[in-house]
Amino acid sequence: MKDKVIEIKNLTKSYGKKRGVDHISLSVEKGDIFGFLGPNGAGKSTTIRSMLGLIRFQEGEIRLLQMDTVKQQTEILKQVGYMPSEAMFYPSMKVKEVIRFAAKARNMDCTKEAEKLCGILEVDGEKKIEELSLGNRKKVSIVCAMQHKPEILILDEPTSGLDPLMQEAFFQLIMEYNKQGCTCFLSSHVLSEVKSYCKNAAIIKEGKIIKKDTVSNLSQSNMRKIFVRANGQEKEFSYTGDMKELIHKLDGMEVEDVLIREPSLEEIFMHYYEQSKENNQEGSETKH
Repeated sequence: MKDKVIEIKNLTKSYGKKRGVDHISLSVEKGDIFGFLGPNGAGKSTTIRSMLGLIRFQEGEIRLLQMDTVKQQTEILKQVGYMPSEAMFYPSMKVKEVIRFAAKARNMDCTKEAEKLCGILEVDGEKKIEELSLGNRKKVSIVCAMQHKPEILILDEPTSGLDPLMQEAFFQLIMEYNKQGCTCFLSSHVLSEVKSYCKNAAIIKEGKIIKKDTVSNLSQSNMRKIFVRANGQEKEFSYTGDMKELIHKLDGMEVEDVLIREPSLEEIFMHYYEQSKENNQEGSETKH
């Protein structure tokens, strides 16, 4: 059985009236590339900042590499690479100075790996941060997160601002580090990234985990998208029932054309969200 390198139990963080996260629990095994899916505002960044000890949470427990994130934060951060959704650096510093500064904060000489990463990502070390575009600042953030070859990579919306070629180069690096034993926790709202590269995933909505499974299982569904042209009108709908029942329903219509296809991951994702909404409404009605 593999070691659990990330364990989150009943994490709760609220910001008064503003939503945070509500009693979420999940675990990630060593060597996984774990997708953390949800739209902006769902609670992804709150979870990540809690994992790193950057914000205090009201309830729950988080352990990274079997260490408590509250009591052993300093030791944990030596072995973790973090890439925030927005890369903020001292604007007047040169890129190479920022990268060196990040390595020095860990008391490590990362020169060789940093040079390799800068070459792959086409990072110009002589430029000042204030001269860089969002995409180029993002690339500096990648180098800072990866140059010390961490045990865990925690990435919050890592590809926003990167052009398609750099996104591909970035994920090739992730795969390379993963083969060397690095565990990756990838927060994203880009479903295609999660489907292409992640092994397991959790879906978060309004601060609550609504689904956890392998990406393969999450991608499979008994839901089908139905396109029907009947009586001169076109209809499109999702269907999860028995196919014989569907055929029976269509039998009474003057069907001119029908198309049945598997849904995309985006449509499955929305289906999980709709299911969660319906379950919440049913629960609310039961209470009343």
